[in-house]
Amino acid sequence: MRHQKRGRKLSRTSSHRKSLMRNLAISLITHRRIKTTDAKAKEVRGFVERLVTYAKKGGLHGRRLILQKLPGKIGQDIANILMHQLAPIFADRNGGYTRIIKLNNRKNDNSPVSLIEFVDFQYTQVEKEVPSEEEAEKVES
Repeated sequence: MRHQKRGRKLSRTSSHRKSLMRNLAISLITHRRIKTTDAKAKEVRGFVERLVTYAKKGGLHGRRLILQKLPGKIGQDIANILMHQLAPIFADRNGGYTRIIKLNNRKNDNSPVSLIEFVDFQYTQVEKEVPSEEEAEKVES
Protein backbone atom coordinates (compact mmCIF):
# COMPACT_ATOMS: atom_id res chain seq x y z
CA MET A 1 0.00 0.00 0.00
CA ARG A 2 1.18 3.50 -0.81
CA HIS A 3 -0.42 5.43 2.03
CA GLN A 4 1.07 8.89 2.49
CA LYS A 5 3.57 8.46 -0.32
CA ARG A 6 3.61 11.82 -2.05
CA GLY A 7 4.33 12.36 -5.75
CA ARG A 8 4.34 10.29 -8.89
CA LYS A 9 7.16 7.92 -9.75
CA LEU A 10 6.72 8.42 -13.53
CA SER A 11 8.35 4.99 -14.15
CA ARG A 12 11.81 6.39 -13.41
CA THR A 13 14.52 6.00 -10.81
CA SER A 14 14.81 8.74 -8.21
CA SER A 15 17.88 10.32 -9.84
CA HIS A 16 16.20 10.31 -13.28
CA ARG A 17 13.02 11.77 -11.78
CA LYS A 18 15.00 14.53 -10.06
CA SER A 19 16.78 15.36 -13.30
CA LEU A 20 13.48 15.36 -15.20
CA MET A 21 11.91 17.81 -12.75
CA ARG A 22 14.92 20.13 -13.01
CA ASN A 23 14.85 20.06 -16.80
CA LEU A 24 11.09 20.63 -17.03
CA ALA A 25 11.28 23.48 -14.51
CA ILE A 26 14.15 25.14 -16.37
CA SER A 27 12.27 24.84 -19.67
CA LEU A 28 9.07 26.23 -18.17
CA ILE A 29 10.80 29.20 -16.56
CA THR A 30 12.80 29.95 -19.70
CA HIS A 31 9.99 29.60 -22.26
CA ARG A 32 7.02 30.45 -19.95
CA ARG A 33 4.98 27.56 -21.42
CA ILE A 34 5.75 23.96 -22.35
CA LYS A 35 3.82 21.02 -23.73
CA THR A 36 4.23 17.72 -21.86
CA THR A 37 2.21 14.76 -20.62
CA ASP A 38 -0.51 15.27 -18.01
CA ALA A 39 1.34 13.40 -15.26
CA LYS A 40 4.59 15.31 -15.80
CA ALA A 41 2.74 18.64 -15.93
CA LYS A 42 0.94 17.92 -12.66
CA GLU A 43 4.18 16.90 -11.01
CA VAL A 44 6.28 19.84 -12.23
CA ARG A 45 3.57 22.32 -11.17
CA GLY A 46 4.37 21.92 -7.47
CA PHE A 47 8.11 22.03 -8.12
CA VAL A 48 7.94 25.30 -10.05
CA GLU A 49 5.43 26.96 -7.73
CA ARG A 50 7.74 26.30 -4.79
CA LEU A 51 10.60 27.95 -6.71
CA VAL A 52 8.46 31.03 -7.43
CA THR A 53 7.55 31.27 -3.75
CA TYR A 54 11.23 31.16 -2.82
CA ALA A 55 11.91 33.91 -5.36
CA LYS A 56 9.10 36.05 -3.91
CA LYS A 57 10.69 35.86 -0.45
CA GLY A 58 13.77 37.40 -2.04
CA GLY A 59 17.13 37.86 -0.42
CA LEU A 60 20.08 35.57 -0.20
CA HIS A 61 18.21 32.77 1.56
CA GLY A 62 15.58 32.56 -1.19
CA ARG A 63 18.31 32.47 -3.84
CA ARG A 64 20.12 29.67 -2.00
CA LEU A 65 16.91 27.66 -1.71
CA ILE A 66 16.42 27.97 -5.48
CA LEU A 67 20.05 26.98 -6.10
CA GLN A 68 19.54 23.93 -3.88
CA LYS A 69 16.86 22.71 -6.27
CA LEU A 70 18.59 23.91 -9.48
CA PRO A 71 22.37 23.75 -8.97
CA GLY A 72 25.05 24.93 -11.35
CA LYS A 73 25.47 27.84 -13.72
CA ILE A 74 22.04 27.35 -15.29
CA GLY A 75 20.53 27.46 -11.81
CA GLN A 76 22.09 30.88 -11.22
CA ASP A 77 20.59 32.16 -14.48
CA ILE A 78 17.19 30.71 -13.61
CA ALA A 79 17.37 32.20 -10.10
CA ASN A 80 17.98 35.62 -11.66
CA ILE A 81 15.00 35.19 -14.00
CA LEU A 82 12.80 34.07 -11.11
CA MET A 83 13.82 36.85 -8.75
CA HIS A 84 13.95 39.77 -11.19
CA GLN A 85 11.28 38.94 -13.78
CA LEU A 86 8.70 36.52 -12.35
CA ALA A 87 8.61 37.41 -8.66
CA PRO A 88 7.46 41.02 -9.27
CA ILE A 89 4.65 39.75 -11.53
CA PHE A 90 3.36 37.37 -8.85
CA ALA A 91 4.01 39.66 -5.86
CA ASP A 92 0.32 40.02 -5.00
CA ARG A 93 -0.69 36.42 -5.78
CA ASN A 94 -0.78 33.78 -3.03
CA GLY A 95 0.07 30.64 -4.98
CA GLY A 96 -1.45 29.26 -8.16
CA TYR A 97 1.23 30.66 -10.45
CA THR A 98 0.75 28.05 -13.19
CA ARG A 99 -2.17 26.66 -15.15
CA ILE A 100 -2.53 23.34 -16.91
CA ILE A 101 -4.56 23.19 -20.14
CA LYS A 102 -5.41 19.70 -21.31
CA LEU A 103 -4.87 19.06 -25.00
CA ASN A 104 -5.66 16.04 -27.17
CA ASN A 105 -3.89 12.72 -26.87
CA ARG A 106 -0.54 12.30 -28.57
CA LYS A 107 -0.86 10.58 -31.93
CA ASN A 108 2.20 8.41 -31.35
CA ASP A 109 1.31 6.56 -28.12
CA ASN A 110 -2.12 8.04 -27.30
CA SER A 111 -0.87 9.52 -24.03
CA PRO A 112 -2.75 12.58 -22.71
CA VAL A 113 -0.83 15.80 -23.37
CA SER A 114 -1.14 19.12 -21.53
CA LEU A 115 0.14 22.64 -21.85
CA ILE A 116 1.54 24.11 -18.64
CA GLU A 117 2.12 27.85 -18.51
CA PHE A 118 2.41 30.72 -16.07
CA VAL A 119 -0.93 32.38 -15.28
CA ASP A 120 0.02 35.93 -16.30
CA PHE A 121 1.72 34.81 -19.49
CA GLN A 122 0.45 36.55 -22.63
CA TYR A 123 1.28 34.53 -25.71
CA THR A 124 1.88 36.67 -28.76
CA GLN A 125 2.87 34.96 -31.93
CA VAL A 126 6.11 36.43 -33.19
CA GLU A 127 5.43 37.68 -36.68
CA LYS A 128 8.10 38.23 -39.26
CA GLU A 129 8.97 41.90 -39.24
CA VAL A 130 8.37 43.60 -42.56
CA PRO A 131 10.76 46.50 -43.08
CA SER A 132 9.16 49.87 -43.72
CA GLU A 133 9.65 51.63 -47.05
CA GLU A 134 12.36 53.90 -45.62
CA GLU A 135 14.33 50.96 -44.23
CA ALA A 136 13.96 49.08 -47.51
CA GLU A 137 15.40 52.05 -49.41
CA LYS A 138 18.38 52.22 -47.03
CA VAL A 139 19.12 48.53 -47.60
CA GLU A 140 18.93 48.89 -51.39
CA SER A 141 21.30 51.91 -51.40
